[in-house]
Amino acid sequence: MYNEKMFRLGNKRSTIREIFEYAKKRREEIGAENVFDFSIGNPSVPAPKAVNEAIVRIVNETPSVALHGYTSAQGDKGVRDKIAANYARRFHVPLTGDDLYMTCGAAASLTITLKALSCEGDEFITFAPYFPEYAVFAQVGGAKLTVLPSDPTTMLPDFEALEKALSGNVKGVLINSPNNPSGVVYGEAVIEKLADILAKKSAERGKPLYLISDEPYRELVYDESVTVPCPMAYYPHTIVCYSYSKSLSLPGERIGYIAVSPQMEDAREVYAAVCGAGRALGFVCAPVLFQRVAAECDGMTGDLSIYRKNRDLLYNGLKDIGYTCIYPDGAFYLFVKAMEEDSAAFCARAKEFELLLVDGCDFGAEGWVRVAYCVSTEQIARALPLFEKLAKSYLK
Repeated sequence: MYNEKMFRLGNKRSTIREIFEYAKKRREEIGAENVFDFSIGNPSVPAPKAVNEAIVRIVNETPSVALHGYTSAQGDKGVRDKIAANYARRFHVPLTGDDLYMTCGAAASLTITLKALSCEGDEFITFAPYFPEYAVFAQVGGAKLTVLPSDPTTMLPDFEALEKALSGNVKGVLINSPNNPSGVVYGEAVIEKLADILAKKSAERGKPLYLISDEPYRELVYDESVTVPCPMAYYPHTIVCYSYSKSLSLPGERIGYIAVSPQMEDAREVYAAVCGAGRALGFVCAPVLFQRVAAECDGMTGDLSIYRKNRDLLYNGLKDIGYTCIYPDGAFYLFVKAMEEDSAAFCARAKEFELLLVDGCDFGAEGWVRVAYCVSTEQIARALPLFEKLAKSYLK
């Protein structure tokens, strides 16, 4: 007999993937130019030129056996040292290569981390709206995910709810900033408040509460006044889960890392548990070519001006039509209030206009929808009249 839990996960794709597959079918039926797919966070900006240059140079200069052979399970030491040194320089934390574990993207980073930390009966807390796969990753780790509310006007965490929820079973808190699906950035005041709450509760318990920071969109911010704080600089018991999928536009190459703060009291034990979880889950020796590419291009981004232009066009266009939207400081998603209480019904009606949106229920935010603007600027411009027709359909 097969595993029933795994069957259920494999038999039904996530809503985002279901829409993605529907869009492919619809393009075949009516033509790609007539389908307005805003469902999936697939970067539309090309990788930086330096990425392709690095690939060519590494392939040409490195003997094939060495290039394509195994590295250490946690990743090539030179790669880890280089990425960690850049991280330490940028964020002023004492990170070294011995604190880094290279992974197959952010999903592997999160799955490994939750597996490494979880004991029977453990609970992790996150805030809505949240990436729906968090529940799957926690389940694989043997833990429970508890979702707390955010302020509906700002999508920032409800700290009063957090303080009430920090029971003895809670092992840690999982945050995502810039946030998927809202695009909201947790500023310094938010991180400071969160660190203060966790530090006080850790002291009361006599053991650390861990902060897991999911950061695939860390570099994707568009306004000079906005900075993304480094949680590791504010709270010692922090583990960062990172992916190059968004910053370097490499979602299909599956490369990222886990960074365990050397300032946590049990840092070496936690790092060993990360290595053990990676071993148990089969995530050892991340793709070697792209380990080396990541080390050379760490901190770079594609042309963010394109995402900024898309954001401004979509946000201002929908606001002018009459939609309620959360202003996104980062990532490449716009969170839009549905024009009826049932956001699933709103998404179904949007399909009638060939607008493919993602129901906010999947993100723990009923009544909202996510619109991914990592698409062509032309698609957004051509879609705005359809969004207006959708809005007007509610006035009849």
